[in-house]
Amino acid sequence: MPFSSSAETTLKQFDSLPPGLLDIPVEALHTLVPEPALFHLPGKRPETLFVSVLLHGNESTGFLAVQQLLRKYQGQSLPRGLTLFFGNTQAARHNLRRLDGQPDFNRIWPGSGLAPSPETAWAAQICETMRRRGVFASVDVHNNTGRNPHYACINKLEREFLHLGALFGRLLVYFTHPKGIQSGAFAEFCPAVTLECGRPGQPHGTEHALEFLDSCLHLREFPAHPVARQDVDLYHTVAQVCIAEDASFSFTERSADLLLDRGLERLNFTEIAAGTAFGSTAAARWPVVARDNAGLPVTERFFEIRDGQLTLKRPTMPSMLTLDERVIRQDCLCYLMERLPLDGERL
Repeated sequence: MPFSSSAETTLKQFDSLPPGLLDIPVEALHTLVPEPALFHLPGKRPETLFVSVLLHGNESTGFLAVQQLLRKYQGQSLPRGLTLFFGNTQAARHNLRRLDGQPDFNRIWPGSGLAPSPETAWAAQICETMRRRGVFASVDVHNNTGRNPHYACINKLEREFLHLGALFGRLLVYFTHPKGIQSGAFAEFCPAVTLECGRPGQPHGTEHALEFLDSCLHLREFPAHPVARQDVDLYHTVAQVCIAEDASFSFTERSADLLLDRGLERLNFTEIAAGTAFGSTAAARWPVVARDNAGLPVTERFFEIRDGQLTLKRPTMPSMLTLDERVIRQDCLCYLMERLPLDGERL
């Protein structure tokens, strides 16, 4: 399903929603919004809440939550201005993260270091537009393909970011890698958060995202006091683990360079001990590559190959492990995290 990127780089912006948006299924959204677009809706308070959905086309919870939010306020004023960004509607048509030939829409934002393209151009336009408009907060809604709890991700350890994340729940993840993500770009000029709402298609995920967005619309300001230590569990990512480009992997094919354990998903957000095996390998080279937050290789800091098993060398907590091989190849195998003390005096 190859995708040909248009040479058009001018971002489409609208001051009203297209008719039928509140009821259309996500796989048909491309008929109303065929390309990335912004929708600016007025509210009682001018400081705008920015909400981004469908940066990955197979992650529908954010769109469904936005539909329910708009239905709730149909015929009445929103509590504050709301700007909606609908991302990869063409991939959503096929329930795919991205189409072949497309970049990942959550890796193209300012700071990515990518060569200029139509996608990096409209991402930069969005940031500049919203910086000028004045943004109260930015929310990017995602799903996981693997078995994960709901959690919020932040890119800065500042009071407003922590309060915004804690509004979603007590489980917070601080990360600065990979670069070029939407929340990282917006974090340069407003509090920003990424919501991870479990697997798509789960009603409680949509409800959780809806409650959060509605709370943000009503929030007048962020509390001046620090976030209490007992109110959150804060982790930070220390490595992103990817399958090596020249390595094959599988959950079923024993001839693959890396035969992954089919029970890996159960390790997500579990503090696991050194010696835990991710799978078996007979390859003469590393089948995975781990990189730290500066993008530097740290594979041997976290892994070793012992008796044909790819095992952890140190205690850690993985996230985003999935059995979806396409997603693993397009994104990564997992992230590794460690607990981060909350410094109340500083935050």
